[in-house]
Amino acid sequence: MDISKKKPAYPIQGFLRKYLWHYDRISRLPLHYDDLLRYSESFPVIDQFGNDTLWESVIYPSYMYEELNHKLTTIYAILRTDGDMAFSEHLSVDRIDYCTFGNSNPFRIRIINRYNDNYDYFYVKRADASRIYGLELEHLLSPNRINFLVFRDTLIEEHIAGIPGDAFIKRYLERPETNLVRVAKEFVKFNERCFVRLLGDMRAYNYVVDITPDFDNEQYRIRAIDFDQQSYEGRYRLYLPQFFKENNRLVQLSLQLLNERTIKQYQQEERTLIVRRLKAARYRLKDLIDCMRADTLAPPEKVEQLKQELAAYHHDRRFLACRNMGDIVRQQLRNALTRLH
Repeated sequence: MDISKKKPAYPIQGFLRKYLWHYDRISRLPLHYDDLLRYSESFPVIDQFGNDTLWESVIYPSYMYEELNHKLTTIYAILRTDGDMAFSEHLSVDRIDYCTFGNSNPFRIRIINRYNDNYDYFYVKRADASRIYGLELEHLLSPNRINFLVFRDTLIEEHIAGIPGDAFIKRYLERPETNLVRVAKEFVKFNERCFVRLLGDMRAYNYVVDITPDFDNEQYRIRAIDFDQQSYEGRYRLYLPQFFKENNRLVQLSLQLLNERTIKQYQQEERTLIVRRLKAARYRLKDLIDCMRADTLAPPEKVEQLKQELAAYHHDRRFLACRNMGDIVRQQLRNALTRLH
């Protein structure tokens, strides 16, 4: 399926900053995204199988290292312990990677605990309103909580752990212990989550699979890790992971192992959970949607195309009255509420 090659970054407007401040997403940080662009050398990061990961490990001049180490460990402490620096004395920056692929051009920071060599990651990105709306909708409507901070035009995100979707499809589906029925069930539910809140471009490398051992088997959860395409594209199919060729294996698995009635059951289960989360966070979600409705998140022609396609898909002419992507997301959520009754 065709998808926009490069989505423009949308600035954070004053009303969105007010929302972020009110819900404790704004923090004064000692470093900006552009500070990390001052590296002097880089070399490709290769995975354990010898493949290029599209990330580059970057090296900074020696005079910058101590300052960067202090600032980045401080940011990690702010993200993880609300700025309690008592826990950061034994932390240091082990590696900084940079990715030129995609929209946000992130820096991936690896923080290591010098006491036990345990490490963790976080990301420094250019702040983009689309991505922030996507992160917030994920936090409010999905089973997953999202931890991120914004400072001016810099976005800090915690690492979302899991097996990259493309690696899971390639290697884990062949394991004899993998419960394929549960994988298929989770893909159906993930497909529904993305469509209800209009998160696009969920190709296999834009999500991870979290495997949790259970007392009798394994459970699986698919988690989005890329939120740049929140409510941007005009084609409704781009918000359904089932239509991306990279996910064909999971689609075929679902059709082989689940009948139509079971698929509808899982879709209904997921919509029910989304609606319950929606009701639990109704005031915060209203504040967020109000920001989206006042914002510009896509060109007018994409807004027009999406509202026409969703009106036809749902047989619901109320979509035709939508003026922007925020209106469309609100109507899509209303539609999810209506379909439960």
